[in-house]
Amino acid sequence: MLYFPKWKTALVILVSLAGVIFTLPNFLDRKTLDALPDWLPKSQVNLGLDLRGGSHLLLEVDSKALIKELLENKADELRSVLREAGVKRRTVPKIVNDTIQVTIPRPEERQKAYEAVRNMAVTLPPNPLQRTSGGRDIDVSMDDNGTITIRLTEAAVNERISRAVDQSIEIIRRRVDAFGVSEPTIQRQGRDRILVQLPGLEDPGRLKRVIGKTAKLAFRMVDTNADPFSGRVPPGSELLYERGENGEKGRPWIVRKRVEVSGENLVDAEPTFQQGQPVVSFRFDTTGAKKFARITQQNVGRPFAIVLDNTVISAPRINEPILGGSGIISGGFTAQTANDLAILLRAGALPAPLKYLEERTVGPDLGADSVAAGKIAAITAVVLVMVFMVLTYGIFGMMANLALLVNLFLIFGSLSLLQAALTLPGIAGIVLTIGMAVDANVLIFERIKEEIRANKSPFNAVEAGFKRAFTTIVDANVTTGIAALILFAMGSGPVKGFAVTLGIGILSSMFTAILLTRLVMVIWMRRVRPKKLAI
Repeated sequence: MLYFPKWKTALVILVSLAGVIFTLPNFLDRKTLDALPDWLPKSQVNLGLDLRGGSHLLLEVDSKALIKELLENKADELRSVLREAGVKRRTVPKIVNDTIQVTIPRPEERQKAYEAVRNMAVTLPPNPLQRTSGGRDIDVSMDDNGTITIRLTEAAVNERISRAVDQSIEIIRRRVDAFGVSEPTIQRQGRDRILVQLPGLEDPGRLKRVIGKTAKLAFRMVDTNADPFSGRVPPGSELLYERGENGEKGRPWIVRKRVEVSGENLVDAEPTFQQGQPVVSFRFDTTGAKKFARITQQNVGRPFAIVLDNTVISAPRINEPILGGSGIISGGFTAQTANDLAILLRAGALPAPLKYLEERTVGPDLGADSVAAGKIAAITAVVLVMVFMVLTYGIFGMMANLALLVNLFLIFGSLSLLQAALTLPGIAGIVLTIGMAVDANVLIFERIKEEIRANKSPFNAVEAGFKRAFTTIVDANVTTGIAALILFAMGSGPVKGFAVTLGIGILSSMFTAILLTRLVMVIWMRRVRPKKLAI
């Protein structure tokens, strides 16, 4: 155990130096780091929300809006199904208490209609997240009066909500990425909730405006035959308003309900300037470009409305056919609102509205206080542990302290290299690791004491101490490592931060206790060749 081959000595030294080198950027400011050569490491530990300050939002997908949309889609499908089945007489399908009802007055057509409606059912795939095994998406029943009732199954509702949450997380991530926030936390919580944490964001109000917008964009023709000020809306059209000041309604427009081109066909949107005014340029995919060209060719001289979330952004007149698949959205934007709209359009539309359940803003001053408190706790822990080790084990305690310092460099170097976010629980994990790092040395030293009491020579005592403590050290760290893995796999946010620092600390403490401390002791004993160990 006391024989150290040259390659192992070189490995221990290189790993220790690497920890120091990757930690050093954390002691330099960004200007100094930028001036260093590119081949040198420049990554710093990212501070989490509780240390750096920022915004915390808890959102909930509007399940009622999703269910309403599902029912409306099923009602439209029901009309087509009954028409194709040859059911000539029926009432208009209507939505009543989260069900769809339609009455078939002719008894001879009821069974045919019932079978056609039953065939509308779709088999759902299993959903492990909701712990469902699939099943049909609707239940169909018919009473003696010929009224057919369609009810959404629980599996269908859960599947739609789960899909909406997944889509919303991806879209929110795209929108947040456009802000340039480092280490954002965007994850599911429970059945229909989404947690969003953005360290360092100084304008949570703007974040809410961008994240919460459904951003359903549509290009629709203006009904020029109707007077928007008369209060009468022709069939197939609806009354929409422009954006006014201070949230008030602006100019009214009568707009056709039919969507000529939807935002789903957009492939890019960028803020730009036209005649000195902020505007948003957009570009369609091939399908959208063809639709846009056809509409503009057929409606030269007529206005068409650009509608975002049932609000008319602008209603320009088509002066000539637009055949390139691109265009400009203008509407009294500022540079920031133009940029925000471009972010929304690039990210895509949310599948359902989001409701804010919780909002917290951590100020940078509070984060700075947390960092200062964490530093004090960590430094106090290191100093007290080092003093205890020196008083208890003398020169061997000093060797353990050297390993402890290298252990801290390895932890911070790993966090910098991995670009992991350090949180308050993460600092707690580091402080815990400080105690764990010397715990292995304590086991080794106590074993060495036992061997000395058994009248073994210093070299034999040290060798036996390391050999007999090795299994205990490995067992203790493996069990702690299993707990850290479970916390990382099943935890979220701060719990994961604690698990990451704890896991890195376990690996680094085993390295410093088993290899580094032993190497230092071997070098010392070979040079001094003590006749007796003062431990």
